[in-house]
Amino acid sequence: MIQRKPGEIETSSKKIQNAAAVGLYALLVLLALWVMRDFIPAVVWAGVIAIALWPLLLRLEIPHGSRARTVGVALLLTAAVALFVVLPFVLVISQAAHESHDFIEWFKQAEANGLPLPGLVEHLPFSSPQISGWWQENLARPLHDSPFIKGLHVEAAVTAGRHFGALAAHGLILFGFMLMTLFVMFQAGSRMSGNLVKATRRAFGVDGALLAHQMTAAVRGTVAGLVVVGIGEGALLGIAYAITGVPHATLLGLLTAIAAMLPFCAPIVFCGAALWLLAQGATVAAISVAVFGFVVVLIAEHFVRPLLIGSSTRLPFLLVLFGILGGAQTFGLLGLFIGPALMTVLTVLWRDWVGQD
Repeated sequence: MIQRKPGEIETSSKKIQNAAAVGLYALLVLLALWVMRDFIPAVVWAGVIAIALWPLLLRLEIPHGSRARTVGVALLLTAAVALFVVLPFVLVISQAAHESHDFIEWFKQAEANGLPLPGLVEHLPFSSPQISGWWQENLARPLHDSPFIKGLHVEAAVTAGRHFGALAAHGLILFGFMLMTLFVMFQAGSRMSGNLVKATRRAFGVDGALLAHQMTAAVRGTVAGLVVVGIGEGALLGIAYAITGVPHATLLGLLTAIAAMLPFCAPIVFCGAALWLLAQGATVAAISVAVFGFVVVLIAEHFVRPLLIGSSTRLPFLLVLFGILGGAQTFGLLGLFIGPALMTVLTVLWRDWVGQD
């Protein structure tokens, strides 16, 4: 029988203890994440916004400054983020409320007299007789006698409305928790960032800390690319709306800017404006808005946005595009920021593997 020396027994026991400690720590971390699983999206969104605004926070922050100034800077930046998100919705809702009286009157007239056939239908290159016949049968008569309206399932509409309301309430709650988390991050300031750098360096070494820094730059560049390009698209298309006579051109330009911050969502807005112009008989203006919109989106989405993001992360054009689109498809809205960060990891690992600077 082989007898172990006391030193070997002590070393083996130490390894078992370390393995047990690592397993226990991992279990506790997973349990903590499971407890807060419903709030993880709010924390991640707060982290993304904090990364994007961190350089501004460091400029406003004074080393060893008073606690009152630290709290004031955190409140200022958090309020600015809240205003940036909430203000567009407030403007849209206020505009809708302002015009609700006209909509109610229009609906009452449509319910009593039906909807007249748009002149656009008669000029369609195909299916004009079929559409005209269906319209006359279902919508040209008073709506309370329309077979189409009677065929709608009211219960399904009510259920869909309740589901939408629940989603909206859940989104508002997450938004509130996101703002609270963001305020705490801003209040912690450089102390928190320093601790994160130390923890990353201790866990993964210098290379791991450098990789984390590059991922942070990827997230910051993605936020800048999405916001700057979205605002640019909204401004250009807002001018096009004003020139072609689309009503509420400024508000519609704002909606276009918000939609343009998400890849390939701007066409939803400017195509709707083009259809409105087409329904009014302004065919040339409608075609102009649609063509100009698609040209702007093509240039912005395929060239300007990848260039902005790639320049801050040294990512190739194709990887930026794959990161944005693939990340959004895989992780939803958060994937817009996670995707480029993962592509940064892939690029860094490849450069390290082939020995490229």
